Amino acid sequence: MSSEARRYVAFPRRRGDAAATEAIQALMPLGAPVAGSHAAPPAPAAARPLAREPVRTRERGGVDVARPRPPAQVEPASVTQARAQSGHRYSVGDRLRTVLAATRWELVFVLCAQVVLSARLFGMNTAFGDEALYLYAGRLEIAHWLHGAAIPAFPTYFSGAPVIYPPIAAMADSLGGLAAARAFSLVCMLGATIFLWAITSRLFERRAAFFAAGSWAVLGPTLHVASFATYDAFALLLIAAATWCVLHVGDDYDAASWMLAGGTVLALANAVLYSSVLYDPVVVALAFFGAFPRPGLKRALTRASMVAAQAALVGLLLLKLGGHEYTTGLGVTTLSRARGDNSVSAVVHSSWIWVGLLAAMAFAAWALSFLYRLNGGRRAMLLVFAVAVLLAPFEQARLHTLVSLNKHVDFGAWFAAAAVGYFAGGVAAWPRARLARGVTSAVLVGAFGILAIAGARQSTQMTTWPGAAKLVADVRPHTTKGAHFLAETDSVLEYYLPDTSWRQWSSTASITLPTGRVQNEKGAVKPYIQAIEHHYFSIVVLSFTSTPAIDARITKALRSNKSYRIIAKVPFSGAKHGYYTVWALEHHGTRRARHS
Repeated sequence: MSSEARRYVAFPRRRGDAAATEAIQALMPLGAPVAGSHAAPPAPAAARPLAREPVRTRERGGVDVARPRPPAQVEPASVTQARAQSGHRYSVGDRLRTVLAATRWELVFVLCAQVVLSARLFGMNTAFGDEALYLYAGRLEIAHWLHGAAIPAFPTYFSGAPVIYPPIAAMADSLGGLAAARAFSLVCMLGATIFLWAITSRLFERRAAFFAAGSWAVLGPTLHVASFATYDAFALLLIAAATWCVLHVGDDYDAASWMLAGGTVLALANAVLYSSVLYDPVVVALAFFGAFPRPGLKRALTRASMVAAQAALVGLLLLKLGGHEYTTGLGVTTLSRARGDNSVSAVVHSSWIWVGLLAAMAFAAWALSFLYRLNGGRRAMLLVFAVAVLLAPFEQARLHTLVSLNKHVDFGAWFAAAAVGYFAGGVAAWPRARLARGVTSAVLVGAFGILAIAGARQSTQMTTWPGAAKLVADVRPHTTKGAHFLAETDSVLEYYLPDTSWRQWSSTASITLPTGRVQNEKGAVKPYIQAIEHHYFSIVVLSFTSTPAIDARITKALRSNKSYRIIAKVPFSGAKHGYYTVWALEHHGTRRARHS
């Protein structure tokens, strides 16, 4: 069915409307039957077959109705013979017009808006601690592959496999700096938007796809993740691809290869970001309900079990190949993640600000499906889409932590956006008069414009961590003579000072020993005090942001040691105002000893 015809049958107000049927027949391609029409398609003439398009009719709510596929559309023999006799050739203009006619301009508009709103964030601040850590780790991983260089045990404390995303981002960083690494995240998020469009238009219709893609692309968390060089964007792209694999087959009986592909891609997403396993049940549930009303329960069980089994099998295989270090990292960062000290109300409040409206509209879409008499399979998928947006807030409320919540909620928002698209499309199609439908659609587009303004403001607020440009300039001259350095967030200085070695840097979470072993101090302060007494660190940088209690004890030890003095106080602003305090060892050549 053509896209023009779908506009009349996606969300009809009543069945059997004669005028609507005539309009549909006028817009339908040759040979395609119309719901409610008993006219048989004309017999195909002996001529060259055209490209075949699956034909489906739609009930209320945009539901696909299973009908026998019509014969392949054919071009009349007279037209084919005339073209052959005249030696017809498609000109460049013909091909260009064909491409322009097939372009989904609504999707292009959404993608352009997403690029503009995300790219403006690339240069707003220096690298965040996580960004610097992953990019620096990627450099070391590549050096290890090419030259066998020794590297830290990243798998034991990374929240994703350090051999997948970090090297890719590091290669982008080597080509265009931090902006290029962030641009890779934007490309991943654009891909996720395209998959969202494809899934929503497959399940419902193009108008719903426009509202789905538009509502998600301009969210504050979406814009933030698209301009942030971390695992999240790449993992979200893979989850979107896995969801598309399990849903685009529709009522086809032979879907085994796509289910296996979906399970494999889902396992790769889990390897990129361990916490993405939270959304595996969502993809499995969608594979199950995607088989209703046809091909039915038996096929639905087969599809869901294939996706789940393939994801588990590939995941276990990758974990086996990784070895004990990866198992340790999975446990520390995901399965046995430490609890924070944030209240449940704080987690719920932040989640509501970022995705609350989307969640409300997703559940409203499920309620609307009863009014439009959507079939059971599609209605269940709407509920799955809506529930998915609650998973990250519930999990982080259980852990009492706000860490990375602004990124994690975007995974569930991607699923919920499909339901939001159905809701907005249904509301737009509710009026009977064409003018009223146009006005309703315009109002909805305006509402999403307001959502874009709010998302742009939120994403800007998410980039207000302490900048490090002036700090790097002040510290650089003091790192040229070797020795060891302590920084509250050492990864940022490691990233911006590539002439230093990872063996020289320690943080307020761990101390790197001269042997290269990274010793996790687990919040203990005594090892740092002992290291300062032995003059192990020649430079100490504290900001009282991440570990203020430990910073206070270290500062007390530095003040009581006459060999250390303050050489710089670098102010910073953002969510917290303060300054970096830089301490330097004056007599590090006379009393310095090894720390063990």
